[in-house]
Amino acid sequence: MEKKELKPALVFEQFAKINEIPRPSKHEEKMIDYLRKFGESHHLETLVDETGNVLIRKPATPGYENRATTILQSHMDMVCDKLVDVDFDFSKDSIQTYVDGDWLRAKGTTLGADDGIGDAIELAILDSDDIEHGPIECVFTRDEETGLTGAFGMKAGFMTGNYLINLDSEDEGQIFISCAGGINTAATFSFKREEAPQDFFFMEATLKGLNGGHSGDDINKKRANAIKILARFLYLEQEKMPLLLAQWNSGKMHNAIPRDGKVVFAVPADKKEEVKADWNLFSADVEDEYHVTDKTMKWSLSSTDSQTVIPEATGRNIIRAIQALDNGVLAMCQDEALAWMVETSSNVASLQSSEDKLQVVTSQRSNVMSNLTNMSNTVKAAFQLAGAEVKQGDAYPAWKMNPESKLVKITVDAYRKLFHKEPVVKGIHAGLECGLFSEKYPHLDMVSFGPTLRNVHTPDECLYIPTVQMVWDHLLEILKNIPEK
Repeated sequence: MEKKELKPALVFEQFAKINEIPRPSKHEEKMIDYLRKFGESHHLETLVDETGNVLIRKPATPGYENRATTILQSHMDMVCDKLVDVDFDFSKDSIQTYVDGDWLRAKGTTLGADDGIGDAIELAILDSDDIEHGPIECVFTRDEETGLTGAFGMKAGFMTGNYLINLDSEDEGQIFISCAGGINTAATFSFKREEAPQDFFFMEATLKGLNGGHSGDDINKKRANAIKILARFLYLEQEKMPLLLAQWNSGKMHNAIPRDGKVVFAVPADKKEEVKADWNLFSADVEDEYHVTDKTMKWSLSSTDSQTVIPEATGRNIIRAIQALDNGVLAMCQDEALAWMVETSSNVASLQSSEDKLQVVTSQRSNVMSNLTNMSNTVKAAFQLAGAEVKQGDAYPAWKMNPESKLVKITVDAYRKLFHKEPVVKGIHAGLECGLFSEKYPHLDMVSFGPTLRNVHTPDECLYIPTVQMVWDHLLEILKNIPEK
């Protein structure tokens, strides 16, 4: 990455350093150590709590000592995904970035701008000696992507500020003031494998090249879900003939729409040509169905070696359950002013089979907590009917809009002053850590914004470079206008 071409230079220098540090979710130890050493080397008060969250305090600049303390917050982990043919180890390799016009991309992997660019902005603030601000607390939470572990584990009192700016949003010019709550629902099917009848023919079906995306921010874009599409085909064939499941693997992260998948199954040998014909017709129909959102679908159906299979009754229940699961947008917001926003959704995120188990992970989101409970229980019930063991994670709360927010006014006024246009003030269907902060720190006045990112949680993730300067200028203007204590 040619850092000299990118502005603000200090932010992109920090981002380059961050992308040299492996930081998969739940394995952020090297990033925690880097942040701790950064704070200490700058002679700033640096705290690491028992969960692994890092807080670095920077005193006010002269003339701003009486201002209220502002918290800048981002998460240190990243979603790790790569193209199937790319040799890359997220536990030790550095993200390789390159400039593509006005976009910054990574070579075959996720870029890590979610939320590495937020981290970089915070570090640039801490490293700067020519900006005006009151007392600042820069907070870096861990494991946001796979469980909000840092926000869940943070104890009240770790942060002491009055205002919080979350730097984990993905559309410059949009100021977020609320977010959805969420929960994960996982099902495990246990079995003892069997030998398939000798007259059964084994086939391997693969689907790849889907766009995928973030299961909150992109759920309303009608993008194809590889698990649901493969389930549709298996269900159709299962209704016509005996079908035995052997392997099924698709998706990786709980908060991403699965982009590819592979299933190995067996059918009576005299049915193999019928299956091939059905596959060709089915793939053409699905391509037409998603001709706008997923234009690069790649389908493959081939013979493969015989192997042990999941018992027929269990396999049938697995296919039926996945076919039955709700997926996508389930309800839009009822309030007229927010009718454009998704209220409730569900995403079938990953499916992995092993020698004696098959596990399905799904995620539900809603701005209405009662509907979140209802949706997650709907998914749970479908799995229970199919005979699976179902576990639900800890739900995280929605962040409710604060109509009396001083910080929102400051943020909007600063944007108007700098860019001579109105920002979009809205809620987001994705989950933000602000929801958990609002429970433990009910006094906090919060907003969320950030530079423009696209295709997060996929190897197509990219950062729109000009918006980083805009967010930087916007943030500095806000910091100058934070009220007195």
